Amino acid sequence: MTTETCRACGDRVVWWGMAANSTMMVFKAVLGIVGGSAALVADSMHSGADVVADWVTLFSVWVSKREPDDDYPYGLGNIQFISSAVVGLILFVGAAAWIYESLDKIFEGVPEAPNLLAAIGALVSIITNEIMYRYEICAGRKNNSPALIAVAWDNRSDAISSVGVLIGILVSIAGFPIADAIAAIFVALMVAKIGVDLNVSAIKGLMDSSVDTEILEQVYRLSVETPRVKGIRFLRGRNIGEEIHLDVNVYLENDCKVFESDFIAGTIRDKIFASIEHVKDVRVGVTPASAQAGKKTART
Repeated sequence: MTTETCRACGDRVVWWGMAANSTMMVFKAVLGIVGGSAALVADSMHSGADVVADWVTLFSVWVSKREPDDDYPYGLGNIQFISSAVVGLILFVGAAAWIYESLDKIFEGVPEAPNLLAAIGALVSIITNEIMYRYEICAGRKNNSPALIAVAWDNRSDAISSVGVLIGILVSIAGFPIADAIAAIFVALMVAKIGVDLNVSAIKGLMDSSVDTEILEQVYRLSVETPRVKGIRFLRGRNIGEEIHLDVNVYLENDCKVFESDFIAGTIRDKIFASIEHVKDVRVGVTPASAQAGKKTART
């Protein structure tokens, strides 16, 4: 279950990410210039884009916590999907610029190989970004936050890119200077793919795609295991930012009284809230089992 500690962690993780990305941006730029690595300098620009993504995420998480009102009765949680799309777009555009710069280096010719200072910069970047990814992905999943999950993958993409940069630098030092620029291109392609995946996921969220099948199966079990429930008429759910909204209609035994129906619906609602994390709203409707039998007869 999501605890107050997890919620507090979700509030501060972006600030930690911003501090780490700002530090890495300056650190990699300095070592890239001093160490003579075009790939590491480009990687520092990636960290700069991460800082922008952190600000976008921070703003979206803050806005999404606003209470529903007359204009937005379901709240503003979907802004986190917009944030995720912005982060994905930043990654994609940054990767495209990185590819352009690397191709330019290849066509101009690489004058000399980078030195070990650049390799140290890439290694520190790998370790730092992987630590931040694990911290942010934990906070994102515990809080069911698309924005935090997106920024976590942003850090993972930075770690992956730094692995490519490190390999390119080491191969360049070994006697193949052009490897530094080639590594930058391959890593940029991987970063671009992560950006596309984030945008696809964000579009699905904005289009009210269904919640995970596992959640729907759990709701189904909780509903049909309730006494006097004869089956499920329909079941659906959607994500609104960090929150899950569910709509379920159950078939009840024909002799159920109105007060019994209300009690059963309330019981199902309470079971769902108690068993499934991040559920904000559950609407439970009831239908007499005779309607189910009539439907089957009409089909035959």
